This record gives sequence, C-alpha cells and structure tokens, in this order.
Amino acid sequence: MGFGSYDESEQENQQSDADYDEDEAINVHDNDHDGRVSFESEADQDELLDKLEQMKD
Repeated sequence: MGFGSYDESEQENQQSDADYDEDEAINVHDNDHDGRVSFESEADQDELLDKLEQMKD
C-alpha cells in the first residue's frame, strides 16, 4: 500500500469503534472554573524570585 492508502476493513473497524453510549463518555468540562484565585503571602517579591531561582536549580 502506498502513502494515504487504507484497507477497507480498517475503515469498517473505525466505524464500529465509534458506536458508544454517550452516558459513558467523559465530559471534560464538568469541572470548569471561571472564578478567581488569590492568596496572601508574607514574602516580598525578591524573596519569591529567590525561591523560584532555587527551585529551577
């Protein structure tokens, strides 16, 4: 078979694989969050940048 060729049986297998129950499907948007995240820290910007550099090393 050349590039782009396919066997007809492969095409039939793809169609049969597509038969599934949508109730069993996973909805990736069930846990979407459109809110805001915030936190407070005692560290100043320089301390946080130093910690980041340490983590990178």
